[in-house]
Formats: sequence, structure tokens, C-alpha cells
Amino acid sequence: MRRFNVGVLGIGDISDVYIANLRKYPIVNVLGCAGRERAKALEKARRHGIERAYMSADELLADEDIDIVLNLTVPQVHAELTLAALRAGKHAYSEKPLGTTFDEGKRIIDMAQVKGLYVACAPDTFLGGRLQTFRKLIDAGTIGRVFGATAFAVSRGPEWFHPDPAFIYQRGGGPLLDIGPYYLSALASLFGSVKRCSAIANTSSAERVVESAPRAGERFKVEEPTHVSAMLEFESGAHCSLIFSYDVWDSALPRLEIYGDAGTLCMCDADPCDGPNIFGGRVLLRTRRNYRWKDLPRGDVSLSDWEDVAIEHRFNETSHRENSRGIGLVDMAYAIAENRAPRASAAMALHVQEVMDGILASARSGRSVAMETTFLRPDPFPLMFPEGAA
Repeated sequence: MRRFNVGVLGIGDISDVYIANLRKYPIVNVLGCAGRERAKALEKARRHGIERAYMSADELLADEDIDIVLNLTVPQVHAELTLAALRAGKHAYSEKPLGTTFDEGKRIIDMAQVKGLYVACAPDTFLGGRLQTFRKLIDAGTIGRVFGATAFAVSRGPEWFHPDPAFIYQRGGGPLLDIGPYYLSALASLFGSVKRCSAIANTSSAERVVESAPRAGERFKVEEPTHVSAMLEFESGAHCSLIFSYDVWDSALPRLEIYGDAGTLCMCDADPCDGPNIFGGRVLLRTRRNYRWKDLPRGDVSLSDWEDVAIEHRFNETSHRENSRGIGLVDMAYAIAENRAPRASAAMALHVQEVMDGILASARSGRSVAMETTFLRPDPFPLMFPEGAA
């Protein structure tokens, strides 16, 4: 099987875990990297033993030895650089989101089809052990017919720890486009395509303040809603209610719950920054077998009463710094070699982008918004990936 040379565009902190993970798989080779500053690219290359450090993105894209471009730049230029990679004849894997708008995503899909190239997109956390276990239990009928779900991604926002959080609140940001892709990709991987959505949204403050060094005290403008409530109707008939917020001081809400007529699946992490945006964690199951409501005083419900389902899949980390980011790109490399669709497909990323655009459009108009795209739900991830990848 051929080996694919990868060029990394964008060398911020997130690139370290990507590069470290990609080096574990013989099918890919991180050949070069480029950032906004040559000196930083040289340092990144030295630290990771990367052969080539480029002066610019254009120089990386001009390198005929590069097969796949890994786009880790800020969201505002994702589409621009992914399109440039495709024009240069490279396959592309992008950090989320695919673009800042649905129209940008469509241009990427259209160009990839014309060029006969592959595009895939993060997040790939739905390939992790926890969500693959959710998928296995749902597909096996363990909780019966799935009719509903709830999802909550609520916190005080990233400015309390992020050294430069302003871009997260600019166009193409906010909690919906920053955290939403993890939750919506998780739901899409479990339920398939969304039929329509409706939403309301607001912005708590026109400005926010950096709380972490070295820019502590600096004020910056907010350009996207910071509290979004939405309802999704899936083609399957299931309904899901969601809240994405950077205005909440604390919450005891579960991150994700799936409701079937024979049981409930619960993803309940103590840390509000956890949920479908990490690969691992507990899978809690409640069915008739462990349903004890009549034995408990009203309101006295403990998670210890739920079944803690064993996770057989790999990629089950609960760390934000040491995890499996990049397995979606590795799967894409196998997909190219095997002439099949990648699991973290651009089609699913485009659909998620349309859903997010639809949520914002609904919040502005007060009307529900129908989706025009659909996608094929990705195949389950093999227990022994990459051995037996299919």
C-alpha cells in the first residue's frame, strides 16, 4: 500500500498532537510544515523531526512531493486554503469547520469533485471509543427505537484560559461554530441527516475581556451569538434539542443523552469542556433491567444506578492534550488507497455546516429552516484499526 506525504499548514499548539499521532501510522509521512513565520516553522520541524519547513503556504502547496494538506489554520481561512490545496492537486484534511459558511463548503465539495480529489474534515472524535460504543448500542437495538436526544455545550467561554481568544468570537466563531461541530458531527454519525431546524439566539455582551496571560485585561468585540438554543428534526424522525453557550457559569446538565423506547444512553462529564469533543469517557446506560425509580425518593437519582458500559474500541482518551486527533486523516489515507469514502467525510462536514448556518438563519428570521443536503452515515470504525480497515 502506498505512503502519503502530508504537509501541515498551521503550526499552533494543536499541530503537536496531530503530528505526534500521524507518525504512528506507516501509511502517512509528515514531510513538511508551514506557518505565518518561517522561524516557527523551522522550530516545529526541528522538534518533530520533520524534513521540510516552508517559507509560506504557497511554497508548501507548490511542493510536488506533498500528497495531503493538513489544514490547521484559523477557521476564517479554512476554505481559502483548502481550495488552494485542491487547486494545487492535493487531497485535503481540514480542522473544523469546513468553512465559515455553507456556500464556502459547497465550493470545496464542488472543486474536489471536479479535481477528483479527497477532502475530509474534523472533528474525528466521533471515531473515538465512547461514541463508537454509542453507535454499537444504538445499531444493536439496545435502547430500542431512537426518537429523541438532548445535547448541551455550556460554559463561560475560552477567554479564561485561551491566550488569544478574540478570533473565537469573530465571524465564523461563537459557541455554535466553535463547539457545535463536535456535537452535531456526533449526532450525525448516530442519526444521519437533519431534515430541518429552528432556533433562537442572543448575545450577552458586545465585548468580552481576556482573562489569561499575556493579554489579560484586553477587551475584544463579539460578532457571533453567545447563547444559542436549537431544535433539530432528523430524517429518521428523531428530534434533538440543543443549547450552545459561552454565557453559563456552571451546569450539571449531561453533555449528550439519547432516548429510545427501551432505554437511555447518557454522556455525563463533570468538566463542562468535555463531551463529544473528547474521544473517550463513560457510556452510561439505563434500561428496564436497571430502572429503579420506584425504589428511590423523588429526585434522588444517582449515576451509580446506571450501567457503566465497557468500551472495547481503541482511541478512548479523555485528555484534551494527549488524544487521537488525526485518525480521521489516517482513515482518509486508507480510503484513498482503497477507493472508498472516508468516515470523517466532507459530505458530512458540509451537512453539519448547513445545519449550523440554518440554526443561525432560523434565529434571525424566527422561522424553521429546511436542509438541502444529505449524506451517508459513516461506517462503524473497526475495533482493530488500522488492521482490517474497510
